[in-house]
Amino acid sequence: MTALELRASFSLASIFGLRMLGLFLILPVFAIEAAHYPGGDDAAMVGFTMGIYGLTQALLQFLYGLASDRFGRKPVIVFGLVVFAAGSLVAALAPNLTWLAVGRAVQGAGAVSAAVTALLADLTRDEVRTKSMALVGASIGLMFAVSLVAAPVLAGWIGLVGIFALTGVLALLGVLGVVWWVPTEPTKHKDAPKGRLADVLHAPALLRLNLGVFVLHAVQLAMWLALPAMLVQAGLSRDLHWQVYLPAVLGSFVVMGGSLFQLEKRGYLRAVFLTSIGLTALVQAVLWSQVGGSPSVLLLGGLLFVFFYGFNVLEASQPSMVSRLAPAHSRGAAMGVYNTLQSLGFFAGGMGGGWLMKHWGAGGLYATCTGLMLLWLLVAWPMQAPGRLDGAAKAG
Repeated sequence: MTALELRASFSLASIFGLRMLGLFLILPVFAIEAAHYPGGDDAAMVGFTMGIYGLTQALLQFLYGLASDRFGRKPVIVFGLVVFAAGSLVAALAPNLTWLAVGRAVQGAGAVSAAVTALLADLTRDEVRTKSMALVGASIGLMFAVSLVAAPVLAGWIGLVGIFALTGVLALLGVLGVVWWVPTEPTKHKDAPKGRLADVLHAPALLRLNLGVFVLHAVQLAMWLALPAMLVQAGLSRDLHWQVYLPAVLGSFVVMGGSLFQLEKRGYLRAVFLTSIGLTALVQAVLWSQVGGSPSVLLLGGLLFVFFYGFNVLEASQPSMVSRLAPAHSRGAAMGVYNTLQSLGFFAGGMGGGWLMKHWGAGGLYATCTGLMLLWLLVAWPMQAPGRLDGAAKAG
């Protein structure tokens, strides 16, 4: 990478990570802390409040991406971060669960992911873009690991109010990062034909990737509804779960960094992509087989390592492929649709996973996750590496 590409990659990955931290940081503690609010005894309302973030984000991702094609990436990113900070303030000051839901909805309305990834694609060459997107994927995995370790501690120190205030401050710091750290955006997309939804929806390869990101994030969120209880069943108390999570996440980063980029360079991107989907499906199947049994901490830790490896590979390669397959003038629109499906996956994973746990238990949850991953593997099988294609219109 050039110095500019490194600067763009690290700065935008940091901003993306701050956004995801707002989603992840409350996951381990929200259900417990929300019970202290008026209305917090309504489990359905607690679930809605938790999921509304992903829903409003999903509804607006495409509009933010399209706006970034028309008005520039950086102004849209700054606007979204300010909206996110405003939502954090509303949530921090919420007197009851209803206002907490309003704050979460406004947080989700700061949907800058599409504009961030589109700008990163603008600032990097095709041959290094997967590395750049890998940093974004790593920021997601790292924020997830940080949230699992830090959220219980922060909740004890500053409570849910303080966590929301902290995420608001981080968002405002992100605004400063956009203004002072992120490189100046290129002007080529401003002078090109404006992005159209039809350019995105008529490309089979993009549709496969959009389905994939929906499934991946639905499974990622849903599996955590049962996994902590399995670790407890294996004999590891909740306050020690980080001892499994952190090595699994960090180890997966190391292995991914030593394999993905070399394999892509040698022309094996399709193989490593499909293998990662298959490994993630295998993890869900093994978890399914362990429901009702006596899983060991070592087994669950190994499964988490494999899951995070597959997840990080897919998080790095999918947005890179979207940006390379989409027409340049519709890159923001393509990333908008992609991130919309990502956010819908979060929402579906939380709401659908909760319904499955209630009616079918952990067995039904992991059976469904296994089926979804196998469906994605079947749909993704005809894919070709982007470098072999002339553009989205020929992708299939």
